[in-house]
This record gives sequence, C-alpha cells and structure tokens, in this order.
Amino acid sequence: MKSLVIAEKPSVGRDIARVLQCKQGGNGFLEGKDYVVTWALGHLIELSDPESYGNQWKEWKLETLPMLPEKLEIQVIKKTGRQYQTVKAQMYRKDIGEIIIATDAGREGELVARWIIQKAGVKKPMKRLWISSVTDKAIREGFAHLKDARDYQKLYEAAVARAEADWLVGLNATRALTVKHNAQLSCGRVQTPTLAMIAKREAQIKAFQPKEYYGIKIKGGGVTWSWRSKKNNSTSTFSKEEIEKVFQQTKNETAIIEEVKKKQQKSYAPQLYDLTALQQDANRMYGFSAKQTLDYMQRLYEHYKVVTYPRTDSRYLTADIVDTLKERIKACQSGNYAQICRQLLKTPLTGNKSFVNDSKVSDHHAIIPTEQGINMSELEYGERKIYELVVSRFLAVLLPPCIYQQTEVTAVCAGEHFTVKGKIVEQPGWQEIKMSDQSAEGIEEKEEFAEHMPEFTKGQQIVFTEGKITTGKTKPPVPFTEATLLAAMENPIGYMESNDKELKKTLGETGGLGTVATRADIIEKLFNSFMIEKRDKYIHLTSKGKQVLELAPEGLTSPELTARWEQELADIAKGKAKKKDFEAEIRNYTVDIVKDITASSKTYRHDNLTNKKCPECGKLMLEVNHKNGRMLVCQDRACGYRKTLSRVTNARCPQCHKKMELVGEGENKRFTCVCGYREKLSAFEKRKQESGGGVSKKDVNKYMNKMKKEAKEPVNNAFAEAFAKIKL
Repeated sequence: MKSLVIAEKPSVGRDIARVLQCKQGGNGFLEGKDYVVTWALGHLIELSDPESYGNQWKEWKLETLPMLPEKLEIQVIKKTGRQYQTVKAQMYRKDIGEIIIATDAGREGELVARWIIQKAGVKKPMKRLWISSVTDKAIREGFAHLKDARDYQKLYEAAVARAEADWLVGLNATRALTVKHNAQLSCGRVQTPTLAMIAKREAQIKAFQPKEYYGIKIKGGGVTWSWRSKKNNSTSTFSKEEIEKVFQQTKNETAIIEEVKKKQQKSYAPQLYDLTALQQDANRMYGFSAKQTLDYMQRLYEHYKVVTYPRTDSRYLTADIVDTLKERIKACQSGNYAQICRQLLKTPLTGNKSFVNDSKVSDHHAIIPTEQGINMSELEYGERKIYELVVSRFLAVLLPPCIYQQTEVTAVCAGEHFTVKGKIVEQPGWQEIKMSDQSAEGIEEKEEFAEHMPEFTKGQQIVFTEGKITTGKTKPPVPFTEATLLAAMENPIGYMESNDKELKKTLGETGGLGTVATRADIIEKLFNSFMIEKRDKYIHLTSKGKQVLELAPEGLTSPELTARWEQELADIAKGKAKKKDFEAEIRNYTVDIVKDITASSKTYRHDNLTNKKCPECGKLMLEVNHKNGRMLVCQDRACGYRKTLSRVTNARCPQCHKKMELVGEGENKRFTCVCGYREKLSAFEKRKQESGGGVSKKDVNKYMNKMKKEAKEPVNNAFAEAFAKIKL
C-alpha cells in the first residue's frame, strides 16, 4: 500500500515529491514506489454561502438576521474545484493505505487539509508531517518522525473556530449594515480596524499644532558647527530667548576643542526580504501597490521561476541553502550587478547568522533569486524592478559590511557646546551596490557630516566667525502610504485603546491584522469598495469609509477583537478551552452587533451623488475616486453598474513630468494633467512613435482592455456573489 501526501501548494508538493523519489507525473499529483504526492492551492474548501442554507437567507432582509445556522457547512471553492477532485480521487484509490497531512505547520495549514478530507468523506488512517522548513534535510527528518494526526485535533478545532467566527460576525454585520442603509457597506474583524487606524492617523494630523524650534549653525576652523543643548544634547530648542542669548555670547568668540572622538563603525546590509518588506519598498520607491507587487512576484515565481516562494514572513535562510548560493549568484549576472557577481564568485561564501538561521524560518525562507537566470529584456517594467530589488538585497547580504571611520569633535564656547562630525569610508562593502534608491531599511538616521574634516586636537583654539540662527517647525504625522499601512497592520499595537500587556503580546506574536498573504487583498478591497482613496501617494478615508466607522459596532473597529480571539483560540489549541464555549460566545456577540446596527438611529448619506442617471436602472449615480482614477457607480447596490471616467496612467506630462489621467471615450480619449496640459491619445501615440519610445498600440490596447475589465468588476469583490443575489 502507498501513502498519500497532501501538501498546501504545488511548489512544496514538488519539493516533497523530489525527496521521496516520486517522479511519475500525473494531473495534479506525482507518484513513486511508496508515495503519491498531491497538493492543494491554498484553501480548496470554504464555509458555505448563506444562500445555501435555504430560502430565508437568499434575499437580504433585516428580519432574517442574524444568520445562525445550527451547524456551519463547507463547500468546494468553484475556481479550484478541479484540483479538489484530483485530491479526492487520490484519497479514494484502493492502493492508498494512509494519508499524510503535509500542509503548512500551523493553524491555517491544518484547516486546509482537514476540510479537504472532511468534504471528501474519506476514512483512512492519518499522520502529520510537522516541519518548519521545506529543505531536503527537514523533509527527510520529518518523514522519519511522522506524528499521529490526532495529536493536532485541538489545533484543527481552533482553526475551525476562527473561520466560523469570521463568517458569523463578518457576514451578519455586513448584511445588517447593507440592508439597513441600502448601500454597499461591509465590515469585518480585519478591514474595519484597518480603516480605524487610517482614521486615527488623520485625526492626529488634524489636531496637530506646529511648534517653532531654533538652533545655531556657526563656522570656525574650516567647518560648520551645530549647537547642542546642555540639558538634553539636542540640536534645537523651543526657546527663542535661549537661542538668541547663546548666539550673542558665542559669535566672533574663541572656542576650545574639548574632545575628539574617533571610532571605526560598521554598517551592515539590511535583512533579506519577506513579502511585507518587499511590498513596502516597492511602494515607497516605485509607487507599486501591495497587490501589484504580489502579482509581479507571483509571475516571477510561477512563470519565469527566477525567485523563490513569495508569500513568506521570514527574512532568513536555512543552512542547506548556503551550498546553492554560488549558483544563484551566477543566475544574477545578466542584470546590473554583473561585476559584483563576479567579485562574489571569487570569494568563499559562508552563511553567517545575520541571514542564515534555521530557527527563524517557519514555512518558507526569505525571498531570494533561484538558480535559474533570465534575460532582463524578457521582463516587463514592474517585473524587472521587483526582480532587481530581490537581487540587490540578496547580493548585499553576501557582501562584507561597510566600514567607515567616524570622527566627532566637541568645542566649548562661553560654556556652550558645539559639535561637528566627519566620516571617511574605508571599505564600501555592501554599499557598492548602487540601487536606484536605498530601501527604507537601508536609510540610516540623517546626520550631517562635514565634507572635508580637518585634524583637530584637544585644547586647540578656533574662532567662531559667521553664523546664523536656524528655525523650523515641528511636522505632523505623515498620512499612510500603502508601505506604512502594511507596517501598521503588521504591528498595530500602537493603535490599541487597551493597555492590556497580554493582549498586546498576543497581537505581536500572531502577526497583527491579517497575514502576509492577505494584507494586500484587504487594502485592495478597501479601495475597491471606495472606503479609502489615494491622493498622490497617500491614503485617505472617503466619506463612505468615515461613515462605516461611525455605523459599525464599536468592538469591530479595534485590533483588540483580534487579540482577544487569538488568546482564546490559542487556549483551544492547547486544550485549555473548549471550542463550543468560544462558539457560544461568538454567537451571542453576533446577536448583539446585529441588534446594535438595527436599533441605531444613525443614517448613511451619499454625499457624492451626480445628476447622471444609471443606464441600466435609471437611478442617480455616485462619483467615486478609485485607487487609480475616477468612476461613476450606481447607488443601487442590486444594480452594481459602474463606468470608468478617468484613470491615472504611467504616461508623463511633457511640461511638469507628473503622471497624466486618461479621460473620454472613442476618438475623444485624451490625456490631462493637473498643470493644465491636454493631449489627445492619438497625438500622444504619434509623438511617442516619432521620438522612438513610449507606448505601443499593443500596450494601449492591453491597457484599455484592463480598464474595461475593471469597469465590469463588482464593487465589493468579497461579497460579489451575495450582492448579485439581492432582490429588493
């Protein structure tokens, strides 16, 4: 008899199959002498839609809420149904004697496999492969020490409890809000606290009162010195009187060198990328959304096979990857870093603890290039930029640290301290890599260094000559970009109202709001449901987003709910709490939030109504700011008609070089810019062709098809089918 191994993803399945000598290819599985290896595609099974429980929930009505099925059922996800049938067929084979669950070692991984087995209704002995990485060594050791699947029953119960809680709370709250206010409104445990974080940042900006501060810059001995406060060593003060007094006492006076400190410093390369860090840098440097970066990574991983698995939360490699480093470097030689690659290939490579640590890798190691090279001309602009980021970071950690000598000189004049710093690079190390822009983590705190630092000695006298009082104003917090919002979702502790240390610890340990794989989709959903919008590169709440926060039950707007759930789910997994007790609590909470929403006297108002009628239902349409432009959307949630008015493009204005919008239809399509520049699309294409660059007809057609596709997409992807079934 053979054993059936169920992996979570094709890439992991293929790795396991290779180690187990399963070389015979099938449709969605690989087979060997003793094992058959198949795989899911993430979740293949989900909780059933409310409509499947009977006629009472097919129409969205307040009187049928809350939806509390006695037992929540599961269903096959339609778009991956074929792979489910493949896995099911393997489970029912007569030569399969046992099932080995080899999905990710965690709560969600347990759910992926158990739901497949439950839906298929198969009854065979089960074992569990529990490994923290998918290296050959880890796989071999894991199969040598397989666990009894029953040991993970409590973990499975915790996973089901989490999924059911999200279904009960999210779908009931969304239906209640939507029907009560006759508008496409949704809320949930992750998306609503994310909105609340944006609202809190906007409130901080609005309440901010700028304060003027003062400092002194003064010349002497061939360099410019900065005054430092004796109280706190700061280079500025809020007291204008104090700074004016110091300036009068020290200008044109003699200063004595009190201290000369010389120290050799080392600057190490930033860590390798996980998905969130890569998304942050790609957004900051190139303006790519989190979803765009993930899409580019998926194509580099699946189609070109030049990068490793993208949906990782680790920034370290496992020890067995070290032997493959030189092959990976060879694969990177076709890009901008050929010289660096040749340099590295001449030196022995060892994995130091700064980037090689088996204990810091759970399911997948950090993102690095594979051993497969590529001609860079094959890649689109976005793919190339993302690939270059991955390569540059990979090469940076392999190079030695940047070594420099830092000199700090302190002078005293009239009892006041002044300092100047100098820096001489002795070994550039990893900073030899000339990135188009340093990554966010590579930027050190901005310090001023003298360009040419003279040699000073203790006790030396210098004369302060010309100087000036510098002034500035404190700056408010900066609005969120996608990069900083991702960081806040990963670590939302600063946005919690509670001071409960255990709750904060739990939220920190469980990875914050959402997961590395879902945060991009959550942000995209908020854009697509018009609850947030972009102004330049910054994210702002729309009127709809603000109103959803006012209308949503209070408990759903804070990360505390996630923290409390995670505490209880951890207790279920450890056997300290029972699933049925948590479920009863969630059902009571669901009843309460539906009551709160239906009893509320608050109203929702459309403040973006236009005088343009929907061509399908005749109702007035709403003008909304989409992530990449403007749209008209029908106010009737059952209709869902939408039309693109304009879209921000990558075409640059020839006058001010800002991105232009494409507006109009047919022959009237034209580019417009905020500076007032206007140009017909046909004239733009002709100008670009004459200049030998720019956009081809193929690119334009591809772009226009993308616009049409987007215009047909439902307003709220997560509940698209549910909205389509509404009958008023």
